[in-house]
Order: sequence, then C-alpha cells, then structure tokens
Amino acid sequence: MTKPGIVFAHGLWADGSCFGKLIPTLQAERHEVMASQHGLDSLATDVAAVTACLGRVPGPVVLVGHSYGGTLITHAGTDPRVAALVYIAALAPDADETSQSQLAKFPTTEVFSHLDAPQGRIWLKPSGLKYFAGDLPEAEQKLVYATQGAPVADLFNQKVGGTAWKSKPSWYVLATQDQTVHPDLQRSVSKRMNATVTEVTSSHVPMLSKPDVVLDVIRKAVSAVSKS
Repeated sequence: MTKPGIVFAHGLWADGSCFGKLIPTLQAERHEVMASQHGLDSLATDVAAVTACLGRVPGPVVLVGHSYGGTLITHAGTDPRVAALVYIAALAPDADETSQSQLAKFPTTEVFSHLDAPQGRIWLKPSGLKYFAGDLPEAEQKLVYATQGAPVADLFNQKVGGTAWKSKPSWYVLATQDQTVHPDLQRSVSKRMNATVTEVTSSHVPMLSKPDVVLDVIRKAVSAVSKS
C-alpha cells in the first residue's frame, strides 16, 4: 500500500530546511515528503504554496505546520486530500481571528524585542536567536539565522478562509520553554481543537532540538490516517 504523504509548512524566520532533521527519516520510512517553500509575502499566496505541495505527494496527506505554518495548515488543510494535521508550537486561528490577534492574547516580548524592519520586511536579529532557538548548539543557531525568511510587516494581520481543525483530526507538539509562541497560547489552541497533545521541554523549534519527539507525533498521525 502507498503510505500517506507528508507536507510541511514552515513559519517566520525559517524555510523548508528547518525540517531537515525529520525529512530523511520519513523518506526512509517510505513516505513521499514535501516542504512548502513560501515567500512570506501574503497569507493567501503562502496558503496557495502549501496547497500546491499537496498535489506532489500521494494521499491521504498529513499536513504539518510549525509556528505561522500552523496558520497555513489551518487554512490549506480544508483541502479534501488532507486527512490529519500536526501542529508544532503553532498558531491556529479561527475564522474571526488572525495570527496577530492570537499572539496578542498571550504576548511574549523576548523574540519580538530583537527584530529589524527595513524596507517593510521583518528580520530576526542575531541577539534574538537565544530566545527563538536557544536550546540549539551555537552552530545550529547560526544556521537558523542564515536561512531565515523575512515576512512582510502586515502578514500576521491578514485573513483567508477555512478552519481545518474543526473537521480534521489534529495532533499538537507543545513546546513548554517557548519564548516566541507562548506555551499558554499553545495550550489554549490545542485544547480548543481537541488535539492529541505531546508536551516537550523545548524552545520554539522542537523539530530541531527534539526531532525524535516530533517524529513520534507525526508517526501517530500517520498511523491514525492509515487505519481510517
């Protein structure tokens, strides 16, 4: 039997390489895997980029989103090819919310005090790395910095339609030491979507600092999809 496909959606200050510790293992387990490379230019085009990847892997698809990628899979996940959602320290706005309005409910100041915004793009400063990915070795933190994607300034205030977690089974990796998306916000959104939650002692990037934990959660979602 063809195994479920897996599509990843990255967040801010990242690109698809942030899943580099997960993809080779999943490929070795005979999954077709794609990591969406979206430009952080608009919410609509980023959702479209994730949706385009759904056609590059066999269905059913497990859709995995980190941080702002959770917003993307919430909208793109309404596609009928998507059978399950996995959120990693992620946002998950409802129809009347935006990414920014979710963050405002449980604000963090650490990372957001270490940003530059030239020419309408928001860049993470080197000084913000310890708050964003502080449990990684220094060399890996530098790689995160070098591969960051800079969003347009109003990206988090944009809206599109669709709330996939209302109809699709969901899993959630909750990073308890996160200084970017507040752990209490993660608890709130994961409870609201009735997700199966796995807590991990991690910064905002558990797919890099605790990849085995994240892989285990993805495997549980795959198993549930395979049995359905």
